[in-house]
Amino acid sequence: MILIAIISLGGIGAVGAILLYATSKKFEIHEDPRIARVQEVLPGANCGGCGFPGCSGFANACVNAENLDNLLCPVGGSAVMEKVAIILEKEASKTDPTVAVVRCNGTCEARPKTNQYNGVSSCAIASMLYGGETGCSYGCLGFGDCEAACDFDAIHINPETRLPEVIEDKCTSCGACVKACPKNIIELRKKGPKSRRIFVSCVNKEKGGVARKACTNACIGCGKCEKECAFGAITIENNLAYIDPVKCRLCRKCVVVCPTMAIHELNFPPRKEKDTEPAVKPQKKPEPIETTTPENK
Repeated sequence: MILIAIISLGGIGAVGAILLYATSKKFEIHEDPRIARVQEVLPGANCGGCGFPGCSGFANACVNAENLDNLLCPVGGSAVMEKVAIILEKEASKTDPTVAVVRCNGTCEARPKTNQYNGVSSCAIASMLYGGETGCSYGCLGFGDCEAACDFDAIHINPETRLPEVIEDKCTSCGACVKACPKNIIELRKKGPKSRRIFVSCVNKEKGGVARKACTNACIGCGKCEKECAFGAITIENNLAYIDPVKCRLCRKCVVVCPTMAIHELNFPPRKEKDTEPAVKPQKKPEPIETTTPENK
């Protein structure tokens, strides 16, 4: 009986092994070896900034795509995409590097508190309950959801201003902070030459008087910057100015004319101090007037 049981179990195991082998061969998925090669050159951040679930998903998308025009690894940038293009023998379009910028300058001094929030320290939760602790319902809530979402330690809440600050050298432009902000005050913009950028640090769409009452640093939609720009880079919509980073030539004329200092300039050299007093030209001495008298006639 023991021998029969052993033989029976062995036979069942052998039949099962054969069935499993046949099933695995029938439903076997052949993975393109190029996927692994592409994944090797990717930074491995798995941040999801490319729009795919991790680097493996992005590598698979690159291999199966006809071209790489709409595919970009924000962490690796153009350098990584060029390596991917060489592996896949495809052309990669060059893209300008971007960085996160905070479009809110509502500091504690400019935007004083009107109430006290005692709930969970989360921007997402607080934004669902009410507009915030200040008179501006568009500004930063300051609870640090963006800081928690960043895997690269590139953004922190300033304890004095209660506003997020981006560390450019660490920012990979993955977009995690952009998605985490319920107020949509964080934007990915072109780094620009020498990391110089000009942007409107405000998202308040209220009319000028209301916005200025809520925050002294708010954009009031006066239109002075739009009139000053000779390149058509500034538009006013819903009482708010916006600077197109593609059209902007970084002339900085709009920064000077903004009455609330809502337009920020980053990484520019200090402005040259110009003499405000007009130059006084030396007056010429009046020439003597010849007169005729009866004696010298």
